Amino acid sequence: MTRPILLDLFCGAGGAAVGYHRAGFDVIGVDIAPQPNYPFEFHQADALEVLALMTTWRSLEDTRAIHASPPCQLHSTQKTGVTGNYQDLIAPVRDLLIATGLPYVIENVVGAPLIDPLKLCGTSFGCIIEDAPPHPAGCDLQRHRLFESNLTLSGPPCAHSKQRRTLGVYGNAGHHDSPNRPSPPAASHRGWKAGKQRARDLMGVDWEVTDRELAESIPPAFTHHIGLQMIEQLTT
Repeated sequence: MTRPILLDLFCGAGGAAVGYHRAGFDVIGVDIAPQPNYPFEFHQADALEVLALMTTWRSLEDTRAIHASPPCQLHSTQKTGVTGNYQDLIAPVRDLLIATGLPYVIENVVGAPLIDPLKLCGTSFGCIIEDAPPHPAGCDLQRHRLFESNLTLSGPPCAHSKQRRTLGVYGNAGHHDSPNRPSPPAASHRGWKAGKQRARDLMGVDWEVTDRELAESIPPAFTHHIGLQMIEQLTT
Protein backbone atom coordinates (compact mmCIF):
# COMPACT_ATOMS: atom_id res chain seq x y z
CA MET A 1 0.00 0.00 0.00
CA THR A 2 1.29 3.47 -0.90
CA ARG A 3 1.97 5.64 2.12
CA PRO A 4 0.26 9.07 2.11
CA ILE A 5 2.57 12.07 1.72
CA LEU A 6 2.76 14.71 4.44
CA LEU A 7 4.41 18.07 3.77
CA ASP A 8 6.49 19.24 6.76
CA LEU A 9 6.88 23.04 6.64
CA PHE A 10 9.48 24.92 8.72
CA CYS A 11 10.80 21.41 9.26
CA GLY A 12 14.02 22.04 11.16
CA ALA A 13 16.01 18.90 11.88
CA GLY A 14 13.04 16.53 11.78
CA GLY A 15 11.51 16.15 15.25
CA ALA A 16 7.97 16.33 13.88
CA ALA A 17 8.84 14.45 10.69
CA VAL A 18 10.08 11.31 12.45
CA GLY A 19 6.85 11.02 14.43
CA TYR A 20 4.70 11.33 11.30
CA HIS A 21 6.87 8.80 9.47
CA ARG A 22 6.46 6.31 12.31
CA ALA A 23 2.69 6.86 12.10
CA GLY A 24 2.64 5.86 8.43
CA PHE A 25 3.37 8.94 6.31
CA ASP A 26 6.07 9.58 3.74
CA VAL A 27 7.37 12.99 4.74
CA ILE A 28 8.78 15.83 2.60
CA GLY A 29 10.51 18.61 4.53
CA VAL A 30 10.69 22.28 3.59
CA ASP A 31 12.75 24.94 5.36
CA ILE A 32 14.27 28.23 4.29
CA ALA A 33 17.59 27.21 5.88
CA PRO A 34 19.72 24.17 4.96
CA GLN A 35 18.90 21.15 7.13
CA PRO A 36 21.71 18.63 6.63
CA ASN A 37 20.45 16.43 9.48
CA TYR A 38 16.86 16.17 8.22
CA PRO A 39 16.28 12.40 7.89
CA PHE A 40 13.88 12.42 4.90
CA GLU A 41 13.44 14.12 1.51
CA PHE A 42 14.21 17.81 1.93
CA HIS A 43 13.70 20.96 -0.17
CA GLN A 44 15.26 24.31 0.78
CA ALA A 45 12.55 26.86 0.05
CA ASP A 46 10.32 29.51 1.62
CA ALA A 47 7.37 27.73 3.25
CA LEU A 48 4.90 30.49 2.43
CA GLU A 49 5.90 30.42 -1.24
CA VAL A 50 5.57 26.65 -1.32
CA LEU A 51 2.06 26.84 0.12
CA ALA A 52 1.07 29.48 -2.40
CA LEU A 53 2.46 27.46 -5.32
CA MET A 54 2.01 23.89 -4.14
CA THR A 55 -0.62 23.05 -6.73
CA THR A 56 2.07 23.50 -9.41
CA TRP A 57 5.08 22.10 -7.54
CA ARG A 58 5.59 18.63 -9.01
CA SER A 59 6.96 17.03 -5.85
CA LEU A 60 3.78 17.85 -3.93
CA GLU A 61 1.09 16.65 -6.34
CA ASP A 62 0.15 13.74 -4.06
CA THR A 63 0.32 15.55 -0.72
CA ARG A 64 -2.45 14.38 1.60
CA ALA A 65 -1.73 16.46 4.73
CA ILE A 66 0.45 19.35 5.91
CA HIS A 67 2.27 20.09 9.16
CA ALA A 68 3.63 23.59 9.84
CA SER A 69 5.82 24.81 12.71
CA PRO A 70 6.16 28.58 12.14
CA PRO A 71 8.92 30.33 14.14
CA CYS A 72 7.97 30.47 17.82
CA GLN A 73 10.42 33.08 19.12
CA LEU A 74 7.80 35.82 19.46
CA HIS A 75 5.61 33.64 21.67
CA SER A 76 8.12 31.61 23.65
CA THR A 77 8.48 32.15 27.39
CA GLN A 78 12.19 31.29 26.97
CA LYS A 79 13.24 34.57 25.35
CA THR A 80 16.73 34.74 26.88
CA GLY A 81 19.26 35.04 24.10
CA VAL A 82 16.65 35.43 21.36
CA THR A 83 17.79 37.99 18.80
CA GLY A 84 16.58 39.04 15.36
CA ASN A 85 13.43 40.45 13.83
CA TYR A 86 10.83 37.70 13.86
CA GLN A 87 7.48 37.96 12.12
CA ASP A 88 4.31 36.37 13.46
CA LEU A 89 3.62 33.95 10.61
CA ILE A 90 0.85 31.94 12.24
CA ALA A 91 -2.08 33.84 10.71
CA PRO A 92 -0.73 33.95 7.12
CA VAL A 93 0.30 30.29 7.34
CA ARG A 94 -3.17 29.36 8.56
CA ASP A 95 -4.83 31.24 5.70
CA LEU A 96 -2.70 29.46 3.12
CA LEU A 97 -3.25 26.07 4.75
CA ILE A 98 -7.00 26.56 4.67
CA ALA A 99 -6.79 27.54 1.00
CA THR A 100 -5.17 24.19 0.13
CA GLY A 101 -8.26 22.33 1.35
CA LEU A 102 -6.01 19.68 2.91
CA PRO A 103 -5.91 18.40 6.49
CA TYR A 104 -3.34 20.43 8.41
CA VAL A 105 -1.66 20.82 11.79
CA ILE A 106 0.02 23.99 13.09
CA GLU A 107 2.45 23.43 15.98
CA ASN A 108 3.77 26.11 18.31
CA VAL A 109 4.61 26.98 21.90
CA VAL A 110 2.20 27.73 24.72
CA GLY A 111 1.18 31.37 24.37
CA ALA A 112 1.02 31.31 20.56
CA PRO A 113 -2.30 32.51 19.06
CA LEU A 114 -3.53 29.13 17.85
CA ILE A 115 -7.26 28.41 17.54
CA ASP A 116 -8.70 25.81 19.93
CA PRO A 117 -5.38 23.95 20.13
CA LEU A 118 -4.59 20.58 21.64
CA LYS A 119 -1.83 20.77 24.29
CA LEU A 120 0.58 17.86 24.57
CA CYS A 121 3.24 17.23 27.22
CA GLY A 122 6.34 15.07 27.23
CA THR A 123 5.33 13.38 30.47
CA SER A 124 2.21 12.00 28.74
CA PHE A 125 4.34 10.11 26.22
CA GLY A 126 7.00 8.49 28.34
CA CYS A 127 9.59 11.29 28.17
CA ILE A 128 10.63 10.08 31.62
CA ILE A 129 13.73 8.34 32.97
CA GLU A 130 13.09 6.53 36.25
CA ASP A 131 16.70 5.63 37.04
CA ALA A 132 18.50 8.90 36.44
CA PRO A 133 21.47 9.69 38.70
CA PRO A 134 21.92 12.25 40.24
CA HIS A 135 18.10 12.46 40.43
CA PRO A 136 17.06 9.72 42.89
CA ALA A 137 13.36 9.82 41.98
CA GLY A 138 14.00 10.08 38.21
CA CYS A 139 13.50 12.95 35.80
CA ASP A 140 11.01 14.03 33.16
CA LEU A 141 10.62 16.34 30.18
CA GLN A 142 7.43 18.41 30.32
CA ARG A 143 7.91 20.43 27.08
CA HIS A 144 4.34 21.57 26.44
CA ARG A 145 3.39 22.25 22.81
CA LEU A 146 0.16 23.37 21.13
CA PHE A 147 -1.36 21.82 17.99
CA GLU A 148 -4.13 23.46 15.95
CA SER A 149 -5.84 21.40 13.28
CA ASN A 150 -8.86 21.27 11.01
CA LEU A 151 -9.19 17.61 12.04
CA THR A 152 -10.48 16.37 15.38
CA LEU A 153 -7.46 15.57 17.57
CA SER A 154 -7.23 14.35 21.14
CA GLY A 155 -4.42 13.62 23.54
CA PRO A 156 -3.69 12.41 27.06
CA PRO A 157 -3.36 14.84 29.98
CA CYS A 158 -0.06 15.81 31.55
CA ALA A 159 1.53 13.27 33.88
CA HIS A 160 3.75 15.56 35.96
CA SER A 161 5.18 14.17 39.17
CA LYS A 162 6.41 16.20 42.14
CA GLN A 163 8.85 13.40 42.90
CA ARG A 164 10.66 13.50 39.55
CA ARG A 165 13.12 16.24 38.65
CA THR A 166 11.98 18.33 35.69
CA LEU A 167 14.72 18.68 33.06
CA GLY A 168 14.72 21.16 30.19
CA VAL A 169 16.38 20.67 26.82
CA TYR A 170 18.18 23.86 25.80
CA GLY A 171 21.04 24.75 23.46
CA ASN A 172 24.71 24.21 24.34
CA ALA A 173 24.00 21.25 26.59
CA GLY A 174 26.94 20.09 28.66
CA HIS A 175 27.89 16.48 29.23
CA HIS A 176 26.02 16.34 32.55
CA ASP A 177 22.73 17.65 33.93
CA SER A 178 23.09 21.04 35.58
CA PRO A 179 20.78 23.38 37.55
CA ASN A 180 19.43 26.41 35.72
CA ARG A 181 20.53 29.83 36.91
CA PRO A 182 17.99 31.31 39.35
CA SER A 183 15.64 33.95 37.95
CA PRO A 184 15.37 36.38 39.64
CA PRO A 185 18.75 35.99 41.38
CA ALA A 186 17.21 35.67 44.85
CA ALA A 187 14.90 32.84 43.78
CA SER A 188 15.65 29.15 44.05
CA HIS A 189 16.52 27.11 40.97
CA ARG A 190 13.55 26.87 38.61
CA GLY A 191 14.64 23.55 37.13
CA TRP A 192 17.49 21.61 35.61
CA LYS A 193 19.10 21.53 32.20
CA ALA A 194 19.63 18.10 30.66
CA GLY A 195 23.07 17.05 29.51
CA LYS A 196 23.64 15.93 25.91
CA GLN A 197 22.79 12.23 26.16
CA ARG A 198 20.07 12.71 28.77
CA ALA A 199 18.42 15.30 26.50
CA ARG A 200 18.43 12.91 23.52
CA ASP A 201 17.04 10.09 25.66
CA LEU A 202 14.22 12.25 27.05
CA MET A 203 13.32 13.61 23.60
CA GLY A 204 13.46 10.22 21.90
CA VAL A 205 15.84 11.54 19.23
CA ASP A 206 18.03 8.76 17.82
CA TRP A 207 19.40 10.46 14.68
CA GLU A 208 22.22 12.99 14.43
CA VAL A 209 21.29 16.55 15.48
CA THR A 210 23.12 19.50 16.97
CA ASP A 211 22.41 20.86 20.45
CA ARG A 212 20.53 23.80 18.95
CA GLU A 213 18.47 21.57 16.66
CA LEU A 214 17.57 19.37 19.60
CA ALA A 215 16.54 22.39 21.67
CA GLU A 216 14.20 23.58 18.90
CA SER A 217 12.64 20.17 18.25
CA ILE A 218 9.59 18.44 19.64
CA PRO A 219 9.59 14.82 20.77
CA PRO A 220 8.61 12.61 17.80
CA ALA A 221 6.11 10.94 20.13
CA PHE A 222 3.87 14.01 19.80
CA THR A 223 3.45 13.77 16.04
CA HIS A 224 3.37 9.97 16.09
CA HIS A 225 0.27 10.28 18.27
CA ILE A 226 -1.24 12.98 16.03
CA GLY A 227 -0.21 11.19 12.83
CA LEU A 228 -2.04 8.01 13.80
CA GLN A 229 -5.24 10.03 14.23
CA MET A 230 -4.68 11.77 10.90
CA ILE A 231 -4.11 8.46 9.08
CA GLU A 232 -7.30 7.03 10.56
CA GLN A 233 -9.35 10.05 9.48
CA LEU A 234 -7.77 10.13 6.01
CA THR A 235 -8.62 6.48 5.42
CA THR A 236 -12.19 6.69 6.72
